[in-house]
Amino acid sequence: MRLGRLNYSLTPAGRSSRAMGMELHISPKHAREICRTLRGMRANRARDYLEDVIALKRPVPFKRYNRNVAHRHGLMGWDAGRYPEKAAREVLKVLDNAIANGEYKGMESEKLRIYHAGTLTGRTIQGWMPRAMGRATPKNTQTVTIEMVLTEVKS
Repeated sequence: MRLGRLNYSLTPAGRSSRAMGMELHISPKHAREICRTLRGMRANRARDYLEDVIALKRPVPFKRYNRNVAHRHGLMGWDAGRYPEKAAREVLKVLDNAIANGEYKGMESEKLRIYHAGTLTGRTIQGWMPRAMGRATPKNTQTVTIEMVLTEVKS
């Protein structure tokens, strides 16, 4: 990817609005599970869902990264889940940006649907944690890029 230019992995035919969050300091696993849950939802419903996750009212089902993840009340069709607040806040910012981009293009926010929500691994920020006897342990921070594409539903 060239600097200064955004590349999206998926572009639908027709009218769409897109937004991207670059190199966010959140968990890649949490971001993946949130994006998988949001894919196909209406934008307003997805916004309410993310606000409920932040308020610890509705859990996010963990379908892939669910080893030693506890059961959560309120999950439909799945048992394991969590409340990834930090990742939900960042995904909500990207979703709000995509909705605003759609409104700027003249699309109605009530008719927007999440066509694509995906994550990509970003840069790894390297760090070191000092230890005893003059040693050091690597303490790296992973970053995540989130891309979201919204389309307008006909009905």
